[in-house]
Amino acid sequence: MGPRFQVCLFVIFIQILVVAASTNSIDVDALNALKSKWKNTPPNWVGSDPCGSSWDGISCNNSRVTSMVLAGMDLTGSLSNDILSLSELQYLDLSNNKGLTGTLPSSIGNLNQLTTLILIGCSFSGPIPDSIGSLQQLVFLALNANSFSGPIPPSIGNLSNLSWLDLTDNQLNGTIPVSSRSTTGTGLDMLVKARHFHLGMNQLFGSIPSQLFHSNMNLIHAIFDNNKLTGSIPDTLGYVQTLEVIRFNWNSLNGPVPSNLNNLTSVSELYLANNNLNGPLPNLTGMNFLNSLDMSNNSFNSSTVPPWLTSLEALTTLMMEHTQLQGIIPVNLFSLPQLQTVVLSNNELNGTLTIAANYSSQLTLIDLQNNSISGYTAATGSSMDLLLADNPICQGAGATGSYCTAQKTNSSNFTPLNNCTSVTCGSNKVLSLNCKCAYPYTGTLHFISFSFSNLKNLSYYSSLSGSLMSAFLSNQLPVDSITVSDPSIDIYSYLQFRVQIFPSGQDQFNRTAVSSIGTLLNRQPFQLNNFGPFFFIDESYSFAGTTSKSSKTGILVGAVIGSFVLVLLFLGVGFYAFHQKKRAKRAAEQNPFASWVTNNDIDGIPQLKGARSFPFEELKKCTDYFLEDNVIGSGGYGKVYKGTLASGQIVAIKRAQQGSLQGALEFKTEIELLSRIHHKNVVNLVGFCYEQGEQMLVYEYVPNGTLKENLSGKSRFQLDWTRRLSMALDSARGLAYMHELANPPIIHRDIKSTNILLDDRLTAKVADFGLSKLSDSEKGYVTTQVKGTLGYMDPEYYMTQQLTDKSDVYSFGVVLLELVTARAPIERGKHIVREVKEAMDKSKDPYKLHEILDPALDTTLTGLDKYVELAMSCVRDSGTERPTMGEVVREIENIIKLASLNQNTKSTTTSSSYEGSIHNPYGSEDLFDHSAGFLPLDIERQ
Repeated sequence: MGPRFQVCLFVIFIQILVVAASTNSIDVDALNALKSKWKNTPPNWVGSDPCGSSWDGISCNNSRVTSMVLAGMDLTGSLSNDILSLSELQYLDLSNNKGLTGTLPSSIGNLNQLTTLILIGCSFSGPIPDSIGSLQQLVFLALNANSFSGPIPPSIGNLSNLSWLDLTDNQLNGTIPVSSRSTTGTGLDMLVKARHFHLGMNQLFGSIPSQLFHSNMNLIHAIFDNNKLTGSIPDTLGYVQTLEVIRFNWNSLNGPVPSNLNNLTSVSELYLANNNLNGPLPNLTGMNFLNSLDMSNNSFNSSTVPPWLTSLEALTTLMMEHTQLQGIIPVNLFSLPQLQTVVLSNNELNGTLTIAANYSSQLTLIDLQNNSISGYTAATGSSMDLLLADNPICQGAGATGSYCTAQKTNSSNFTPLNNCTSVTCGSNKVLSLNCKCAYPYTGTLHFISFSFSNLKNLSYYSSLSGSLMSAFLSNQLPVDSITVSDPSIDIYSYLQFRVQIFPSGQDQFNRTAVSSIGTLLNRQPFQLNNFGPFFFIDESYSFAGTTSKSSKTGILVGAVIGSFVLVLLFLGVGFYAFHQKKRAKRAAEQNPFASWVTNNDIDGIPQLKGARSFPFEELKKCTDYFLEDNVIGSGGYGKVYKGTLASGQIVAIKRAQQGSLQGALEFKTEIELLSRIHHKNVVNLVGFCYEQGEQMLVYEYVPNGTLKENLSGKSRFQLDWTRRLSMALDSARGLAYMHELANPPIIHRDIKSTNILLDDRLTAKVADFGLSKLSDSEKGYVTTQVKGTLGYMDPEYYMTQQLTDKSDVYSFGVVLLELVTARAPIERGKHIVREVKEAMDKSKDPYKLHEILDPALDTTLTGLDKYVELAMSCVRDSGTERPTMGEVVREIENIIKLASLNQNTKSTTTSSSYEGSIHNPYGSEDLFDHSAGFLPLDIERQ
């Protein structure tokens, strides 16, 4: 094939690409018409080919516009009928453009391919057009935080695929439409696939139709708060067994609460406050997942505190202000294990308030103002905020008590701390938790539901920021860190957080990043522990000085099309680069580290200590060409294969899939770090492969699963007390080696029961070093972005961003508790550390913890007291108060000696029974989520 023919062929190819990229002319006209009516459109909205030039916010398929994501672009103008021409549009998000005004055009009903419509935080007004019921493919409809008025169109009932309906915070009025009341025979009762009815903060009036709810529905959220609804709550509500959150607060409802409400055993939040409900207090026995209950300011019949309250083990928040309660408060009410807030003010409660020693350790507020309480006795050291103003106890001499003057608060001034004392920012930049100065994208998260009321509990903020960060990174958004601050609960019982989102790799987000972040937050394709749905209202973001990559691409494409000479020049450069690439590839195949040369590393070859470089062909053969039958684990990074080397050694090979490859420097660094570790209680790195675009790590094969699997009963081994102590000692020795003997020392940063593997003799080995960091012996800590696993993460590390070896000690303390309880670190919103503390507080003998011990263990365990004392010392709040891993090893050795001298129970499984056993050590566990460079953050849900 001659050079001239190659040039001609390439030119023809370019012409084909140009033709293929051109946008449908009707879509071009529609976008240009919208552009003429809007101000502040992206600067790269130029030219006649939005698809080929990659206009910001515009995505295409086969030359047709299928997505418009323009969230937070500061657009101003109106949405005209021109939108109807985008007949293939599937996703439209114009949220947080407060300058978009006017009405929704009725032509929006012509977008019959639309699945997602998000207009949150704009300034649209007028009625919601009835034509919206023509969007038969619509799954997600969010029109909240606008100024829409008029009734809810009954035609919405035609949206048979609709899952999410959010009309919160508008000026909608009229009655709730149901099929029996509308002339067209449609209404919200027809939405049997809907999971979310968010209709709060409007002006809806009239009664709640009984037809609205029925047993065929799949609703999890019935949100109707802050309207003008009257009449009674229909008993048909009790037929919707899937419900989890119910909000009818701040209406004018009357009549009794349906007696069948306790059929809704999945409900976690029930808000009925600020109505005119009467009759007896409902019996909520059996609602065992209920964590928030607010029935305040109603006209229920006078009654004593109902006994069923003390059976709600999941209850965190109890609000029964002004509900005609009378009599003495049961002592055991305050011992509900997760109780945080109790508000029983403005009732007729009397007698002596008694708070026993077993009160909930999470309890932070008891508000009993304006009752008839005459006495108060409390356990020594009780520290919750107690409000008893306007009770007899606060008259005369008793008025000096602190509980007579304290005021409750529904907000916290919490702001995460950083350790950036030497860093200052100018030009209106903000300092992030990672000590970087940048312009953050800022706004407020408005939560419709949440499972807690203690705003001073920092673990909730850790969970929120970690989960959001994980969502950003899993969607490949350029986010470096998040600051969550200033939580508050408003008078309508909504939770708000201010959030600052910092850019990665630069000091400012571009338009594409801002709109992608905004649409991810408001579309919410992820779940948050302890938090329900929310909507995000941003603060205007300045894009001054940013340049869109897509703009540069458009300019380049235009230049290629407009100038044949430039094309030829491009071809010449391309052919030269192609030949250079082939030469570089041949060189790389001879030396896989040729591309890793740096100024400080002439050869670029990792400084290996025992690990070898495997040719790709060798690993391909030893896995039978990566046969699926040899897959022993998989994850977001790729798959893990079992293989047999030519030497006969069985290995586990982690193979990165395309798209998950980390940078060469990061991969090299990880290999160098892993190759430093050689200990019988640490999984050994055998070698690696970096050829032909592949990144693979080769480990020793560890056959008997993870510690978590064996504790959960998924293996055939019964772990007695002696064996568990041995596993604790093994893993402690591995960690102590990394901290104290490795040169330089290594901090693991992700110690947990799934990262401790068991070999054929059930010897424990520490594994998975993807998040590990080399320790700084001079400073004693490493300032780094928070990474780890929820439940095991050191709270001091989260707050300060300072990683120390004591962070590993905290995580190991959680593992020690997991060993003796066989419980996950977080179960049903409760942390194992707090659970053990509560169990210790409830007993006169602090080590009679049989209620939470693994039932598989004997009731008498020699050395249990010392073991628990050691574990709790590891999880102390301050790292300086925790032992070193060397001290942990010595203490476990002493406990084992004590247990061996007083051994009453023999192991049911001898070491010989472990020989030759085969088990998948990886199971369904994702080995790759924790590798530095593989994914920047790992926050697991427990």
